[in-house]
Amino acid sequence: MSERPYHHGNLRAALLTQAERIVRERGVQELSLRELAREVGVSHAAPRRHFPDRQALLDALTEAGFDRLGSELRTAVDDAGPAFSAQLRAAAVAYVRFATRDASLLELMFAGKHQEQSGALHEASAQAFSVLLELIERGQAEGVLDRGEPERVGLVLFATIQGIAALVTGGLVRAEQIDDLVADAIEHFLRGSRAAA
Repeated sequence: MSERPYHHGNLRAALLTQAERIVRERGVQELSLRELAREVGVSHAAPRRHFPDRQALLDALTEAGFDRLGSELRTAVDDAGPAFSAQLRAAAVAYVRFATRDASLLELMFAGKHQEQSGALHEASAQAFSVLLELIERGQAEGVLDRGEPERVGLVLFATIQGIAALVTGGLVRAEQIDDLVADAIEHFLRGSRAAA
């Protein structure tokens, strides 16, 4: 048997990591507290100390997913250099990679966001997507993007990159094409959104 990926002090984190792996590999429908306990190597009652029921586990998994998405977007922007277009492209690529690597988790995240309009899930979602919103606001402030409602401009961008992710997860586009497709999409987005001189 493989070495356990946790110590007694971080069972919750180990459960969430394994739950994410199950969702990624087999889908949300295969996730149960009993199966999770078995895979992590603890008694079937142990997960209930952290998650009273399956929904509590799903909510925690959703919140953790938004936290990770936000962190990956922020890292991509921070590592892209100072140019606005490079940062926007890096954030878009990071999102598409997350969405294609963790399509089932993302579906769970969106379902959870729609069910809860306030609270921890809503806050985690807002934090994750604030990275893209900040970029839109920056582009508007620098005159690279048209003025207007930043959320609406951001929604057009989001629809574009989510569409690319859907094409990849649907098998219509190869994962190796992500970088080029996103670069083209961002170029078209910037050209179409450019503030009038």
